[in-house]
Amino acid sequence: MTVPRGAGGRTTPLALRYPVVDLTLLVGAIAALLWALNLVDGARWVCSIFVIAVAVYEALLMVRQLRKGIFGIDILAIVAIIATVLVGEVIASMIIVLMVSGGKALEDFAQGRAQRELTSLLEREPQIAHVVESGTHRIVDVAASDVRIGDVVMVRASEVVPVDAELLSASASFDESSLTGESMPVTRVAGDPVLSGSVNGNSSANLVATALAEDSQFQAIVALVRQAAGNRAPVVRLADRFAIPFTLLSLVIGAIAWAVSTDSMRFAEVLVLATPCPLVLAAPVAFMGGMSRAARLGIIVKGGGVLEMISRTKTAVFDKTGTLTEGRPAITRVETVGARDPDEILALVGSAEQLSSHVLAASIVHEVERRGLLVVEATNSTEIAARGVTAEVNGQTVDVGTLGFIQDRAPDVRESSLSGGELAIYVAIDREFAGAIIATDPVRSNARATIAALRGLGIGHVTMLTGDAKLTADHVASQLDIDTVEANCLPGDKLTFVAALANRPVLMIGDGVNDSPALAAADVGIAMGARGASAASESAGAVILEDDISLVAEAVLIGHDTVKIALQSIWLGIGLSVGLMLVAAFGVIPATLGAGIQEVVDVATILNALRAIHAKEHTSFAR
Repeated sequence: MTVPRGAGGRTTPLALRYPVVDLTLLVGAIAALLWALNLVDGARWVCSIFVIAVAVYEALLMVRQLRKGIFGIDILAIVAIIATVLVGEVIASMIIVLMVSGGKALEDFAQGRAQRELTSLLEREPQIAHVVESGTHRIVDVAASDVRIGDVVMVRASEVVPVDAELLSASASFDESSLTGESMPVTRVAGDPVLSGSVNGNSSANLVATALAEDSQFQAIVALVRQAAGNRAPVVRLADRFAIPFTLLSLVIGAIAWAVSTDSMRFAEVLVLATPCPLVLAAPVAFMGGMSRAARLGIIVKGGGVLEMISRTKTAVFDKTGTLTEGRPAITRVETVGARDPDEILALVGSAEQLSSHVLAASIVHEVERRGLLVVEATNSTEIAARGVTAEVNGQTVDVGTLGFIQDRAPDVRESSLSGGELAIYVAIDREFAGAIIATDPVRSNARATIAALRGLGIGHVTMLTGDAKLTADHVASQLDIDTVEANCLPGDKLTFVAALANRPVLMIGDGVNDSPALAAADVGIAMGARGASAASESAGAVILEDDISLVAEAVLIGHDTVKIALQSIWLGIGLSVGLMLVAAFGVIPATLGAGIQEVVDVATILNALRAIHAKEHTSFAR
């Protein structure tokens, strides 16, 4: 028996996850007790030693950030803590420590919640392989990583192939769209190679492993993902952009108040009201609200930095198969010869194909059912792998398959004229050419509206990357008002293309394993996770859980709204703080009272930021 990934893992208790917050509350309780016992000096010393220790700890973290070229808002908190201690306002110091540490805990909690929701989703995907034991032919479930070269692996219908292998069964159909971008399923015969990450068709198949899981195609793509993710630039917190001007302004006001009054207490009174709590709290609360709003729509966002980057996107890059298109073959029309009825031909073909394991057969049967046509039992059915089917239906011989297969039975067959992305299934009835059934991977009905909505949200350039042929890619792009197209792309090609784009930030949208490196290389990646593989979801900054591309535009819109509310909250906090600092400069607000007033500013900032949670969802995009 295999243990599911993550089973047995331990979660750190919430009370131990944020030690500075815990210690602040504990020290505050001890100081309150000492104060109650009339040991005022002892309470002051306990608080002073603690807040100075916190200030030293924060200073070390700040130096580490400065070495990375990041100037944050922590310096203002450190100066305010030290200033209030020096003038004896230790209660104000404790309040500052609590709010700064609490704000960081809130930010971590918001990002951690989104990551946990995504991880729990990915862990539900199967990570096992069904190995057929030699001799007994008993099927044993083992971890995919335990499959050895030469093992016979049974892959059930619609399951993912766990390792690179060679087909043992006579034939099987596989969906390789998430690996190669090829929209149509491919049929393999005994001896053909099968890539890990491809999805089996409608019947089980036996394969023999030709590589370990770690050496298979899937893992090669995962390695590219890790490399691209490691090269991604860090995201600067929104509030940090206001750090330098707000810090300098606060210090200047405090210094002027001290110089004019010749009272050092005046400097501390100003800085208490300049504590960065509005900056620390406003953005995390707003972004947590934005992530909650996105989650209600089925969009899992892996942190506030993702929403911020989405809001600034200038270029959008789309995968084609399964992203801009449905990713499933659909019957578009039936071409007939002479006076033959299209529905009659479709019903005969559906009857002949109903027992076939080919994915295109499933599409034909689905179309027959959609049209309400009658399907009857076929007799003497014979299937030739990768070529076609012959069956007797209502006393008629029905041949369905490739052009070459029908040519051997009906020499009068004529090749259909196809446009980009189309595939013809040829039909002969009683050895006479009867027509062809045309299938295609249709463009999503709301794809064009989604791209138009993205342009309306400030995304100026839209590109499509695909592993499909150029004719098919150009056909799709022409329907969707896409600016540029790159066809015949391998996973490494997509990564290189995205990394080289100049008009950044770049948003990449894809659904397959082959999109994973590009998702990681983009400034922000969005994975269409309803049918996508875990590697795509792991490498993306956001995952859409529903099979609905319009949610990409919703994600960008939520990013815009969230950043707008976060900025409004930050400016509200700055405006109130600056106004109160100017009042405090005249000595009318004691430091402890100022710390209490600052809490009112914090509450106002938080309440405004919470609007991001309850913002009304937009329904203007075609869904």
